[in-house]
Amino acid sequence: MDAVSTASMFQSVLYNIQNEQQQLNTASTQAGSEVIGNNLQAYGSQAEQLVATNSLQTQVTGYITNNNLLTEKLNVQSQALQQVSDAAQSAVTGISDAIANNDPTGLSTTLQAALSSAASALNTTYNGQYIFGGDATNTQPFSASSLSDLTAAPTVASLFANGSTAPASRLNSNTVTTTGFLANAVGSPLVTALQQFQSYVSSTPLSTPLTSAQSTQLQSLETQFNDALTSANAVVAQNGVIQNQVSTNLTDLTDQQTALQGVASNITSVNLGQVDTNLTLAQNALQASADVFQTLQSSSLLNLLSSTSS
Repeated sequence: MDAVSTASMFQSVLYNIQNEQQQLNTASTQAGSEVIGNNLQAYGSQAEQLVATNSLQTQVTGYITNNNLLTEKLNVQSQALQQVSDAAQSAVTGISDAIANNDPTGLSTTLQAALSSAASALNTTYNGQYIFGGDATNTQPFSASSLSDLTAAPTVASLFANGSTAPASRLNSNTVTTTGFLANAVGSPLVTALQQFQSYVSSTPLSTPLTSAQSTQLQSLETQFNDALTSANAVVAQNGVIQNQVSTNLTDLTDQQTALQGVASNITSVNLGQVDTNLTLAQNALQASADVFQTLQSSSLLNLLSSTSS
């Protein structure tokens, strides 16, 4: 029979106490945090999956942030494009009324207002950058402010200083799409019609009532303005399609983020019922070991010899 020393028994009991203290600490931490652990080592074979899930979550969160910012920009862009369309509609109405009433009084004022409104829209900024500037976001894309500026310029094209590349955005890991427009593409039809009007009235001032030739010329210009209105409305509609695409994509990303949060939670979250059980077991085991330690201490050979000597 092997002899069992008091020292080895003490060592065994102390080891148990330390182990149970560790288990009690782990259970207490899990009960407070409701997660298995605060480092990858705590997740064992699932650590790799957790890293991949967290990485994908970070990527999706970034896309959601970008799409929210893009949504705000598209709203501003929509208002500016609608302003160009309204300016074109105002010009069409002014021309139509002048022809119908055989009276061009106030027509130049109406068309000047249309130009001013369109110019303001084409030079709209967002976060300090021109939204219709393309890749030249720091350069004012449209320079005319009066009808006389249109005829003073060598060409309509020379009035536009935007870049050549329309803005594009990455919506998700698989989709990059054009999300902006260039000032010349948006405004050239209306500006060209306004330039044609100003060129005509500069050489042939309109009279009241209109002459037959003037009426015919205004009817021709009315067709140009209607074409400009159709073009402006088409761009407004195209921007609406982009807004819907971004909105749908944002919904998909949010759903994906929720699903990833669920996957991560399934890995990291503890079973609170099991944790409560582990906590109770650890407390009981620690108390039992402490009782054994106290018993050993009171029944050790040293205590017995001390008692005998007395």
